[in-house]
Amino acid sequence: MRVALGVEYDGCRYHGWQRQKTGPSVQEAVERALTEVADEPVAVTCAGRTDSGVHATGQVVHFDTGAHRTERQWTLGANSRLPDDIAIRWARTDVGDFHARFDARSRSYVYTIFNHPVRSALLRDRVFWVHRRLDVEAMAAGAAFLVGRHDFSSFRAAECQANSPVRTVSALEVVCDGALIRIGVTANAFLHHMVRNIAGSLVAVGKGRYPASWIADALAARDRRRAGMTAPSAGLCLVAVDYGDRLATPANDDPPTIFGFSASSYDDWWKA
Repeated sequence: MRVALGVEYDGCRYHGWQRQKTGPSVQEAVERALTEVADEPVAVTCAGRTDSGVHATGQVVHFDTGAHRTERQWTLGANSRLPDDIAIRWARTDVGDFHARFDARSRSYVYTIFNHPVRSALLRDRVFWVHRRLDVEAMAAGAAFLVGRHDFSSFRAAECQANSPVRTVSALEVVCDGALIRIGVTANAFLHHMVRNIAGSLVAVGKGRYPASWIADALAARDRRRAGMTAPSAGLCLVAVDYGDRLATPANDDPPTIFGFSASSYDDWWKA
């Protein structure tokens, strides 16, 4: 029997999703918990690997097992054996030959920037703190150049092992919510560090170092050296994977803000 799960995790203390010899991974913890619930070895396949320090609210995995458990038993049983920074959000047991990676139509990430003169203690592992005020409209204009099917070599890590740098970005939005600036990206697939490199480049535009059109120039250059910095991993979160009719996943019910930071407090700071 094949089972699909939705997984949420805080990536702060993990060396990424994938099993590592150098430190703890999310995959290792999930497989250990599921092995106890199934009373047999379990190996999971994920929708998309995340790097060290990256978070997820919408990761999806599948695994094959001879154990028969209800969806509630898989969810509660695994959660009772997982550390507090990893949780199973839902389970589906009637999924046929569903494949978490190959059946995915698109994946969506959100990169969050805390744009405030003073750093936040509570948000330190959830955001990229930028103390200089950013021009969100310029960032949004730059982001528009990246929508569509392109060669994203300029936003690809040197160690990326993908066979092709061509990806299709179906949506890329930059939204300001008080002191938080969110960069939401949806694509059919992503290159290594692609979202973080896009975020770093848009921050450079937001700081006024380059015009919005510089993003188009960097994209056309197909040269990693022509784009901006790799933004820190802490701000990145995998929020959703779309499978169309292949698998119905619950809507992401995360709150729209983090710890109640509001637009009014943000404006008051910049006016002071």
